[in-house]
Amino acid sequence: MTTVKSAILAITFLIASLSSVAQAQKLHPEQENPIPKVIFFDVNETLLDLESMRESVGAALGGRDDLLPLWFSTMLHYSLVESATGRYHQFGKVGVAALMMVAEINDIAITEQDAKKAIVEPLRSLPPHPDVKQGLIALKKAGFTLVSLTNSSNAGVKAQFENAGLLDLFDRRLSVEDIELYKPHLKTYQWAAEQMGIQTDQALMVAAHGWDTAGAKAAGMQAAFIQRPGKVSYPLAIDADYTVKNLTELTDILLKP
Repeated sequence: MTTVKSAILAITFLIASLSSVAQAQKLHPEQENPIPKVIFFDVNETLLDLESMRESVGAALGGRDDLLPLWFSTMLHYSLVESATGRYHQFGKVGVAALMMVAEINDIAITEQDAKKAIVEPLRSLPPHPDVKQGLIALKKAGFTLVSLTNSSNAGVKAQFENAGLLDLFDRRLSVEDIELYKPHLKTYQWAAEQMGIQTDQALMVAAHGWDTAGAKAAGMQAAFIQRPGKVSYPLAIDADYTVKNLTELTDILLKP
């Protein structure tokens, strides 16, 4: 009987304790995320719209423009294979190889030259999403340091920004080409922070890829996931600090008084 009474008292105490904690959390909510010293941006699909490549990739694949997402996901997959196996080829070369793989899987004849024509220049000419330019301008005017962190090559991202009219909006461009480790390798985010002279927890990584925000969070950065059409976050990863529909929404949050 004494044991039962003790158990009841223990449960009552536990419930009371949990209630007190819950009440305290209501009265003293968790502190908001600190203002980042540097905002890092992924480029492809986050800032630039990949849909414009549907025509060139589709033409190379015998009219199968529906294979564009498979090609891009295959390119990302094998860029991770490169880092996991200690190898490195430029992102464009991985993209060409991925397109040839997709073609072979679907019994489509394609040459390496055809694949290069479908990918290299079109990838460098992607238009920005409608919300991007004004969002970047607002953040820059507010005094944020804006840096791109991309799997694309140095020459590639420079051409992309020139063609998209975004070149002057970034304080610096960083490419995995200089460290030869594709995102989401943790060392890539740590390296990026070091390049900017900050700690990882002083940075915010903005991306439309769950694997990218997952890598950034695991490396100690804040992360913002942009829900571009067809994009979802990885449910087994650490949650992003912000989940927004577009850059306009994120800008409104960061600039909120």
